[in-house]
Amino acid sequence: MEMSMNLTPDLLKTFVAAAQTQNFTQAAQKVSLTQSAVSHQIRKLETELGKPLFERVPHGVTLTRHGKSLLKYANQLIRLHDEAIATFSESHIKGQITLGTTEEYATLYFPRILKRFAEKYPLVQVNLHCDRSDSLRKMLKQGKLELCLRNTATIGTDAVFLRKEALVWVGAHDAEPERESPLPLAMFNEECINRQWAIEALEKNSIRYRIAYSSPSISGIVAAVQSGLAIAPIGASTFTPNLRVISSDKLPVLPSANICLYHPPYDKSSIQSNLIKHIINEFSDLNLLPPQNL
Repeated sequence: MEMSMNLTPDLLKTFVAAAQTQNFTQAAQKVSLTQSAVSHQIRKLETELGKPLFERVPHGVTLTRHGKSLLKYANQLIRLHDEAIATFSESHIKGQITLGTTEEYATLYFPRILKRFAEKYPLVQVNLHCDRSDSLRKMLKQGKLELCLRNTATIGTDAVFLRKEALVWVGAHDAEPERESPLPLAMFNEECINRQWAIEALEKNSIRYRIAYSSPSISGIVAAVQSGLAIAPIGASTFTPNLRVISSDKLPVLPSANICLYHPPYDKSSIQSNLIKHIINEFSDLNLLPPQNL
């Protein structure tokens, strides 16, 4: 292997975006390039390394063995690059910002994200507000939030795509309510896309159901499922070992949602800009690729 290889941050960021989205078109949106430019950069990177990084599959791409190996180093190199820049140019930034997210993502992602952001920007106060996805979107439009991380069916023009979130049916280990008819469900409120997609899938397959439990919080949904009296559709990233994934031969496969970071227009040197970049880097560093079969 020649020592003249040049793995620039721009090339690596494009590669990470493609690895996360498993789709060159979506990766292009994430790094503000055209699809052809992303394809060109990936080919250039593969040529530099002399190894194939992606395999083409229907509707997208998947990482090769070499691609998975590079991903680990790419995330580390990007983080070091961004931290070096922040150390010399951004550590003096001070102020406050209000960020919104759902209860499950606040618990799952934000302890690490906020801790590391505070280490880089100790003079910035972050106010975290938890609510339902639909409410967060409304609050952002009303100016009550400066950023919000939420699930969505489509990627808006004011959003940064972070990753796909597969939806899975879950039940208790010691009960099989999926055998009942009508099917007992534990669901979020009526504006939740998990609920909408679950009901659409059941009705399309002529499966009778009833809403046995309803809660605005993931903890309420999980409690109802653990009682053994209902099943629920939840994001795969929020799955825990005290739940059981119900196989696709028993219930219809559900769509995947998009986890996106929504924002209004912002100044590139603002706190908002720095937190956006930080969250994007944290998702990359956590290797939060689309979940495989559980």
